[in-house]
Amino acid sequence: MTDSMQHRGPNDAGYEVFDATNASIGFGQRRLSIQDLSSSGHQPMHFQQYTLIFNGEIYNFHEIRKELEIRGYHFSSGSDTEVLLKGYDCWKEKVVDRCIGMFAFVVYDRTRNKIIFCRDRAGVKPLYYYWYNNVFLFGSELKALCAHPAFQKEIDVNSLSLFLQFSYIPAPYAIYKNTWKLKPGHFLELDLGNTGLHTYPYWEVLDAYKKPLTTQPLEAVINETEALMKSAYSYRMVADVPVGVFLSGGYDSASVAALLQKDATSRIKTFTIGYKEKAFDESAEAKKIAHHLGTDHTEWIIGPADAKEVLHHLPEIYDEPFADNSTVPTTLVSRLASRQVKVALSADGGDEIFAGYHKFGQSLRYTGNMPRGMQSLLSHAMDLINPEWIPYFNKQYNFASRYEKMKLIWASGQPQKAMKYISQYLTETEAHHYMNTVPQAYKTSFDLNGELNDVNDSLNRLLAVDYKTFLVDNNLVKIDRATMSVSIEGREPMLDHRLVEYLATVPASMKVKDNVNKYILKTIVHRYIPQHLMDRPKRPFIAPLQEWFREELKEQMQYYLSEERLRKSGLLHAPHVTQLLKKYLSGAKVSHQKLWNLLVFQLWYSRWIEQL
Repeated sequence: MTDSMQHRGPNDAGYEVFDATNASIGFGQRRLSIQDLSSSGHQPMHFQQYTLIFNGEIYNFHEIRKELEIRGYHFSSGSDTEVLLKGYDCWKEKVVDRCIGMFAFVVYDRTRNKIIFCRDRAGVKPLYYYWYNNVFLFGSELKALCAHPAFQKEIDVNSLSLFLQFSYIPAPYAIYKNTWKLKPGHFLELDLGNTGLHTYPYWEVLDAYKKPLTTQPLEAVINETEALMKSAYSYRMVADVPVGVFLSGGYDSASVAALLQKDATSRIKTFTIGYKEKAFDESAEAKKIAHHLGTDHTEWIIGPADAKEVLHHLPEIYDEPFADNSTVPTTLVSRLASRQVKVALSADGGDEIFAGYHKFGQSLRYTGNMPRGMQSLLSHAMDLINPEWIPYFNKQYNFASRYEKMKLIWASGQPQKAMKYISQYLTETEAHHYMNTVPQAYKTSFDLNGELNDVNDSLNRLLAVDYKTFLVDNNLVKIDRATMSVSIEGREPMLDHRLVEYLATVPASMKVKDNVNKYILKTIVHRYIPQHLMDRPKRPFIAPLQEWFREELKEQMQYYLSEERLRKSGLLHAPHVTQLLKKYLSGAKVSHQKLWNLLVFQLWYSRWIEQL
């Protein structure tokens, strides 16, 4: 199980088996050496009646260590693992309240006859588990669970439906039955005495968003935010190995590069992926920013051939169906960085905590620009008309899906529901249309209702939901698997919980000011980089799949979405999928993301279930 994840830790391996009264317990860990490169950081690590395995980083471990030394603890290594283990001895689960970092860790606590699992507040580090027939399995990736002979690879069609809708599977669900993701900010306890499982939160982002809004003036908010960013970013530079920054050319990554380079004594290494297709390429802008800041910059301009080579590695890297349309460039920029560094800083979370995505404003406008009764009336009227019958509009890009989404948005009248529908690539009805069985609907954090009542601001309500859905199960999965696939550690400086908690108390009027999204972040960046280098339309970090699918990747799409292979996998409705593919290849304005989701599932099925 552990060796299946050698890429996550090529520097060291440790395995131990313990016999309890009514259980056999196996702990395994692969180590990527970042702090204390010596063998003294070897895991599993023991102290008193505790055994620990740990993935991640505790950035403020020096401060925690000093506090423990005052209490009489002694240390034999320079690793954060030993600090975490002795911190657990001192404070038990409360140790995480002191930790600034990203982590998934497991403690065998013999004093309580329990195994304790924990995942960091944002969910930067993954933790899967399986519980069936008195077998409990856990690991950082699903491939570790698949390596165990007791693991049953039965596909959960309810999770498959979620994947088709969103292009990822929201926590706590996983693609296999009896398998879950531990939610961010949660503990899981396995009681060895009664084999009981209990999950509970130690940190909840909604609590931060329920605190009163700040009364500070805007300038003070901007200054406080900048100070928190400097602290968060500098903590992520703590390492005994080379560190670099992914630089896309947008405000988020530019802020990381700018604040770090400002006080650095040497040139920060920055890395950029560009495209031969100019409509998608931001490499020139990233190069200008790098030149202005004085970073040591490396770029790689990729084309369809590079994408084609990566395509068949994706199911191995992302061992659960995962169809974010920037997996290809994220994998390639990780490869690029791995030639020079062992740690790479990404800038995920900027859109969630500073309010950057257009979907936030759309969700509020679509549900707030007309009376509730009018919305309901329009939704009912739309129910009576087939969008395919509407002249002119039925020829527009993805019109039937957009029509269905607006109908659902006006039927709900709720901004958070509107954001759910905007976030879907296929509506629930469409997903069922392409499946052979009708699944049950799983509740996700998109479906929170009363839990959002006390959130301090209507925009902040949407930011909180996005933090609990798209951020953790799309963006953080993408960067973790891509970086780990080439044995480098991806760090997320914008997701420092102190910065998240502070910005949760900042009102919408400051986050979006004078129709400018991310006003606070942009103001801070302009202190370091001239505005003319930054100001341009927002372009997401995505691959030009639409062009590639009609040309170089067309053959792969036709192969895996053929009726023969669809019938072999058996979960997708072959006639409907092949009809969609034919429409797309004939030039109809069909969403390429729908086909990408379907293709990714078929690629995943071929790797993990049965070769197609």
